This record gives sequence, C-alpha cells and structure tokens, in this order.
Amino acid sequence: MPIDLIRSRLAFQRLGRELTRLAKSPAPESVHKFRTNSRRVEALLSEVAPKLNRNDRKLLKLLSRLRKKAGRVRDLDVEIASLRSLKIPEGNGHKSQFVAALVQDRTRHEQKLAKAFDRKTADEVRRRLKRAASDVDIPKNVEPLALTLDKLAKLGRDHLTLTEKTLHQYRIIGKRARYIAELADHDAEAKRVVDQLKHMQDVIGDWHDWLKLTQKAEALFGGIRDSALVAMLRNVTQAKFRQSVDAVAETRAALSGKKSGPAHAASPQSRKPVAASAEPSAAVA
Repeated sequence: MPIDLIRSRLAFQRLGRELTRLAKSPAPESVHKFRTNSRRVEALLSEVAPKLNRNDRKLLKLLSRLRKKAGRVRDLDVEIASLRSLKIPEGNGHKSQFVAALVQDRTRHEQKLAKAFDRKTADEVRRRLKRAASDVDIPKNVEPLALTLDKLAKLGRDHLTLTEKTLHQYRIIGKRARYIAELADHDAEAKRVVDQLKHMQDVIGDWHDWLKLTQKAEALFGGIRDSALVAMLRNVTQAKFRQSVDAVAETRAALSGKKSGPAHAASPQSRKPVAASAEPSAAVA
C-alpha cells in the first residue's frame, strides 16, 4: 500500500503546532508530543524521501539538537513519576532525597530547553518545516510497510542474544520503523505492524526508564547493602528487562508468522534480582 500523502503532510503541521506550544511552556505533555512528532518528520525525510536538500538537512540538525534537550526534560518527568509510584517505607529518607534531586535537575534542564527555544530558533524551525512540507517529493512506488519490515530485518536473526545494548537497538529502530508504517494508506497489515511495534516500544521504553533511574540512584546512594531504595529499583529493573525480552520475542514471532518462543537474554551481572517488599505501580510512559 503506498504512502498516504495527507498523513505525511499532517506530520509537518502537527510538529509546527507542538513547537508553538513547547515554546510557550515546557509542560510534560508538550515536551513528549514535540519529541514524538519531530521523530515522525525525521523518519519521513530520512527514510522515505528519496534525497535531502539543504533545507531538509538544516531542519533535521535543528530538530535533533532541540529534541535532545527536550529528551532530558522528558526523561526526568518519567523518572519522577516512576519514583513517586514506588510504595516503600521512607526509612533513611532516600526516596524523598532522590525525588528532590530529580525535581531540581528537571528545573535546570527546563531552563536550558526554554533558552534553546528562543524566538529566533522557533521561527527558523517553522520556516524550514513549511519549506520541507512543500518540497517533499515521495515517489509513488514507495511502500512504507516494505520499508518497515526491511528495517526490522536488519536487527538480526531470531536467536540473537538480547542484552541491554540490543534491547535499546530494538527500541530505537522499532520506533523509527513504526513511524514509517504509520504512513501507509489505510492498510490493515500496516496497522497490525504498528500496533505490535508500539507494544514492543512501550515495554522496552518502560524498562529503559527504570534502568536509568536505578543507575542514578546507585550513583547517589551506593549498592543494595547501602539503600533499600536501590535494592527495590534493581528488582523492578530486572523484572522490566524480562518483560522486554518477552515483548521482543512476541514481536519477532508476529512479524515472521511464527509461534512465539523463548528469547535468549543475557542479564547484566549488576542487575541480579533482589527481594523487595512492595510491588511498584507502572511508570508513566
């Protein structure tokens, strides 16, 4: 099924709207939508359009820089929500200290994001977005679903051992592949692939958020012998890792037409499960 041209144009329009909202206030939802829509435009220009012109290259460079700054704020929003969801006795006060540190860090990165989104930069991005939308020329024979499956095939064969590094690769490439598949024109198979990739992306992203949170806690408070909070975070992260491995196995099977089988996982030595007394709520994605 060919590219839905209306949907491809909407990607530029939505990004323009989110840019305006984010420039006014770096609220969590605005930050998230800006990042998501900028990746959609990036996937369209980088993976679908036959070649990039000078304006496209400058636009992608600008978006990449702004998205990184927005990403730091977004990561902290998720980490704060995840940490607050943990049901753990206050004990030595590590949870309160950690929340306060993350909130302070979020304020600092929010200020940097606001500075990056000055009026001059925002105007330039809007101008380049408008030009890119009018200049983009997608060949009629481009098949977004075929592009998506080809991109996923490059991740490796079914027996590939899953580590933190390879899981992160699945997250990044799966995300870009999903945005390409979304461009298909009312295709039922493309929608099935999109739904499967979104599920995998959400599960791996959840694990990755908890992993980063755990690493920050370890840097502040030490290991499991030093902090009950670190012990619980390690436990949660290991559980999320196993869920991610299962999600990848399910996605491989769904996209290959095979029955889902156990995936090989190599858990990091530092992520051995530790007994925890409370079950955390799910993080905000």
